[in-house]
Amino acid sequence: METLLNRVSRKFGQGSLEFQAADGRVWTLGQHEPRAVLRLHDPSALGKILLNPELRFGETYMDGAWEPADGDLLRVLEVALRMIGSMNTSRFERLLGNTVAWLGELNNPLRSRSNVHHHYDLDYALYSTFLDQEMFYSCAYFNDEGREESMNLEAAQQAKCAHIAAKLDLKPGARVLDIGCGWGSLAFYLAQRFDAQVTGITLSEEQIKVARQRAQQRGLSKQVEFRLEDYRDTRGEFDAIVSVGMFEHVGRPQYRNFFQQVHDLLTPDGTALLHTIGRTSPPGGSSPWIRKYIFPGGYIPAASEVMAAMEPNGLILTDFEVWRLHYARTLAEWNRRFQANRSSFAEKLGERFCRMWEFYLVSCEASFRWGDLVVFHAQMERNLTRLPLTRDYLYGADRRRKTVTSIRKHG
Repeated sequence: METLLNRVSRKFGQGSLEFQAADGRVWTLGQHEPRAVLRLHDPSALGKILLNPELRFGETYMDGAWEPADGDLLRVLEVALRMIGSMNTSRFERLLGNTVAWLGELNNPLRSRSNVHHHYDLDYALYSTFLDQEMFYSCAYFNDEGREESMNLEAAQQAKCAHIAAKLDLKPGARVLDIGCGWGSLAFYLAQRFDAQVTGITLSEEQIKVARQRAQQRGLSKQVEFRLEDYRDTRGEFDAIVSVGMFEHVGRPQYRNFFQQVHDLLTPDGTALLHTIGRTSPPGGSSPWIRKYIFPGGYIPAASEVMAAMEPNGLILTDFEVWRLHYARTLAEWNRRFQANRSSFAEKLGERFCRMWEFYLVSCEASFRWGDLVVFHAQMERNLTRLPLTRDYLYGADRRRKTVTSIRKHG
C-alpha cells in the first residue's frame, strides 16, 4: 500500500488528502497544499482510489467508505479537483482516456434515448424538490452584481430567460424551436411574454408527459407543442432556435450534424442561440464518474470545438458570451434545497442514491468555482444584417424598456 501510495502521490502537483482510519492509522495522498482531511470508514477503499482516482473517489463516497472530517464536502472536492487538474499523466494515458470518452460519445438515436432515460426520467418529485418553481434545470443568470440583496433562484432563472429572449430578438408570432425543452419552462416563458409559437423537443418520456400537462393547465396547448423527438428527425422552418443545456449530451462525433440541422431548420432571417456548459481548457476527455453515473455519453466542449463544428455549416457567429460562476451559485442553491429534503429521498431511493446525487451537485459546483467549467452563449445567424449593429438591444435602454413592458403585462 505504501509503495503504491507514494507512486501515485508523485503524480499530483497540487493538494493532498489525509485519510484517517478509526484505528488511528493515517495515510496521505499527495504532497502539497491545499489539504483536506477525510475520515475513512473502510480502509480497503484507499486501494481502490489509488488504482483509479477519477472514478473510485466518487464511488467510494457513494458506498459510505469515507466522510469529510469536518463535514465540508465542498472543501474536500475543491482539493480533489486541484489534485486531478495537476495530475502528471503521460501522453499515452491522455490519448487513451480521450479515445475512450470519444467512443462513448457515439450517440446514435437509440443510444441518445437511453442516455436521456438514465438521468431525465428519474422521479419528477426529485427535480421539483430542488429546482426553482418553474423547473429550469440549467444555469441561472445572477445579474445582481452591485445590489444590496442577492437574487433568489427563481428570479435568477427568470433573468436567464429574459437574457435569452433578448438574444433571440423575437417578433410577435415567431416560430421557435426549443431543442431539449425539458419540462417546458422556457417554451412557456417565450409563448406567454412574446406571443411565440413554440415547438419543444425532448427524448425524455417523463419530461414530455409533464410538459404537456403543464401546457394544458396554463391554457397554452394551442401555442406550445411538445414532441418526443430526436433533433436529427425534426423538420420545418423556424424563426428562432434555442437549445439550453442539451448540447452537452450531443457528443463530439455528432457536432457538425447538430449545427447542420440548426442551419437547415432556421429561416434565412432567423436567430439561433446555443446555451451550453463549456470548458476554458483545451479539448480533452470527460470525468469517468460523471459519464458512468450521471450523464452517459456526455461531453463538455471547448470553445474551439464549438467554433470548428459551427463554421462549416453556413452559420455566422454574431455573439459569444461566457458566464463565470453563475452555475456555481445555481448548483449551491440546488444542493441546499436537496439537502433540506434529503431524508425523504433516502427513504424512497436509498442512501447510496442520495450520496451519489450530493456528490454530483457538489463536485459540479467545485468544478465551476475552481476548475475549468463555464457556460457558453453562442448566438448564430444566417444573415449578417439581421441583428442591430451594437449590443445595446441586449443591455441598453431598449432592453430595459422591453423588460418593464413585459413585467407590467405579466406581473
